[in-house]
Amino acid sequence: MTKDIPPAAQRALEEAESRRAEQLAHEKRLEAERETETGGPRKIEPTRFGDWERKGITYDF
Repeated sequence: MTKDIPPAAQRALEEAESRRAEQLAHEKRLEAERETETGGPRKIEPTRFGDWERKGITYDF
């Protein structure tokens, strides 16, 4: 089902597609940055059974 679209509408559709691609690439970059944790625990995560454990003491927030 192909319709004749004016050139201005075709340009607008192409521009919208390029903006969507840029936004997707930006979101992927942000996600990659979030994967690395800074200031976290040096060993394994101190969670067990949904609670935090530190030096044998369990904290439940």
